[in-house]
Amino acid sequence: MEEQKENVPQQERPAEDEEEKAEGRGALPFNQSKQRCRFDYQDDSKNKSMCSSSDFSDPVYKEISLTNGHINRMSRDELRAKLAEFKLDTRGVKDVLKKRLKNHYKKEKLMHKQPASADNYYDYICVIDFEATCEEGNQPEFPHEIIEFPIVLLNTRTLEIEDTFQQYVKPEINPQLSDFCINLTGISQDLVDKAVEFPNVLQNAVDWMKQKELGSRYSYSILTDGSWDMSKFLNIQCRISRLKYPSFAKKWINIRKSYGNFYKVPRSQTKLSTMLEKLGMDYDGRPHSGLDDSKNIARIAIRMLQDGCELRVNEKLHGGLLLTVSSSAPLEGAPAPQMPSCQREQ
Repeated sequence: MEEQKENVPQQERPAEDEEEKAEGRGALPFNQSKQRCRFDYQDDSKNKSMCSSSDFSDPVYKEISLTNGHINRMSRDELRAKLAEFKLDTRGVKDVLKKRLKNHYKKEKLMHKQPASADNYYDYICVIDFEATCEEGNQPEFPHEIIEFPIVLLNTRTLEIEDTFQQYVKPEINPQLSDFCINLTGISQDLVDKAVEFPNVLQNAVDWMKQKELGSRYSYSILTDGSWDMSKFLNIQCRISRLKYPSFAKKWINIRKSYGNFYKVPRSQTKLSTMLEKLGMDYDGRPHSGLDDSKNIARIAIRMLQDGCELRVNEKLHGGLLLTVSSSAPLEGAPAPQMPSCQREQ
């Protein structure tokens, strides 16, 4: 529900990458060897997960810095030509193309210096974009209830959507949907009337995630478009349904923050539609369908992984407060999903 996600606090932008601080006066020639593109490192220089002993005085970083300076001076056509030469995606705005080419060259250089690590990535990412009851005007006191619960399972090794989960939810406080909500989400009154209530849907989602062996055999993280899906919609819904907040959803990847920090763009350019546009992609499906939104968010995540972004947890809910998770924190997957217990009556 993109319209309800505009007042989310934005994480401070990170310091400039170490190897990008110098513009470079005479870039070295590009490596003409065959492309070897596995995403193996984190762009953020503060993140030491790949190699805690990285020494930026090493000549390889000077080389990377000089090349970055050359890339910064290239035109869009030159960038696209060089990307095509390496058989990389040529879609996107100029800043995206520059980042893609810099990361390719950086990976090529660092792969000779240190082995690739599979420990910098979750095995799976669960993309979740709830749809909730709403009214025109979006009054702050309105109790949003989840009416669509989608999950898109993204395999970070194959970079493919492996499976999906979707169920509609019967609202409890406002069982009658507003015309505005029906028109926005495409969810009819009949769909929610025939649906089960949230605790049953959450149990089904937990069972589905367990079937995928998430948190037991495979590491995973939840990924959302903004902060509100977990910190507001799920939080409010659990209170309405008299459930404790599920432990597996207490930390997540806010892709808006990841996108803004990685491509170094302002908050105004991190809406779902804008991210797709800047990456040279069109929206696929019906906007404000929870499942279709989740699939498109997954497409953005795939492109970011291809471009070298290490998607990591960057937000958490603690004591009812929304907090930022440092990019230097150790990579830690979400726990195996469990159905939360009921809250005690006050």
